[in-house]
Amino acid sequence: MKNIESWLVNLTGEQYLWVLELFVIVVLALTAGYAINRIVDKLEAQASKTQTVWDDALIEACRRPLIWLAWILGVNFAAGIAAQKMNSGLYNLVDPINRLALIFLAVLFLTNFIKRAERNLVHPDYIAKPLDETTVRAVGKLLRAAVIITGVLIAMQLFGYSISGLLAFGGIGGIAMGFAAKDLLANFFGGLMIYLDRPFSVGDWVRSPDKEIEGTVEDIGWRLTRIRTFDKRPLYIPNAVFANISVENPSRMTNRRIYETIGVRYDDLQQVNAIVNQVKAMLIAHPDIDTKQTMMVNFNKFAASSLDFFIYVFTKTTDWATYHQVKQDVLLKVADIIAANQAEVAFPTSTLHIPAGVEVSDAKGQ
Repeated sequence: MKNIESWLVNLTGEQYLWVLELFVIVVLALTAGYAINRIVDKLEAQASKTQTVWDDALIEACRRPLIWLAWILGVNFAAGIAAQKMNSGLYNLVDPINRLALIFLAVLFLTNFIKRAERNLVHPDYIAKPLDETTVRAVGKLLRAAVIITGVLIAMQLFGYSISGLLAFGGIGGIAMGFAAKDLLANFFGGLMIYLDRPFSVGDWVRSPDKEIEGTVEDIGWRLTRIRTFDKRPLYIPNAVFANISVENPSRMTNRRIYETIGVRYDDLQQVNAIVNQVKAMLIAHPDIDTKQTMMVNFNKFAASSLDFFIYVFTKTTDWATYHQVKQDVLLKVADIIAANQAEVAFPTSTLHIPAGVEVSDAKGQ
């Protein structure tokens, strides 16, 4: 080493030796970052062969913090040498900056780990039974917020700020902020209740009979919930609204209902009983009708122009498009049964009775 140092001194001059040292340090830092990146690639390839959700999250979360750690430490070490050679007061900042960098990288690692673990826990490729996406996202947001707040408090303590005074001020200021931001807090706690009670999740179809709200939930934030209506418009609803309205969640229905009233002519009164019995037998044999649910087919009413019977059954499917296909098939089979019994579906008619002795003439008086 002494021979190398003497050679460098003869080559560059002693006054410029530290410049070469800085160059070597920076090159080593960059090389270390590249080597860390390649090592992480190999570890990721090994972790992808396992069924554990945590190793992938841990390795991916380590990548950027480790690379940045090598670069930051190398640059700060080089900056410390330069400041020392130039007798600069900046040399005293190197150590605090290194500590601050470590805090920042620790926060970055934990937030990356939480974010990747959150994605893995709801993805079927990483877990056999994915967890509820809404709950996982809520817990992930809380954990990331806690990590960031803790990192900020530690950094403030590092630079000599009193955390206890800040917390005391926050307690007093929180009361004033509570009055000033009443609506904001109401939306925050409304979002928290949605996460805890889970009346709906991302991807659910929801609607409210109290408000003009209907569509698919796209995002549940801490202040707003975004719903995409069926005409593809985004609808932004403050979370506090859901505390005061009723919300239906058709996505969680177990079956869909077919409830139709069908009328036949009064001339077909003798065929009504056979039609009703055959329709009921058809529904019992239909593969898409859930016979474990309520099933009713009954003659119901002497209407103004028809003899009405109703169908009340539930389909096995809850898919909207498939439901309408099943309903179409049922109604067409009902029409076939009516036709097979030499009957007809009724339509509104009026009968005019003319008293005896009254003659009806046309427009010409004939």
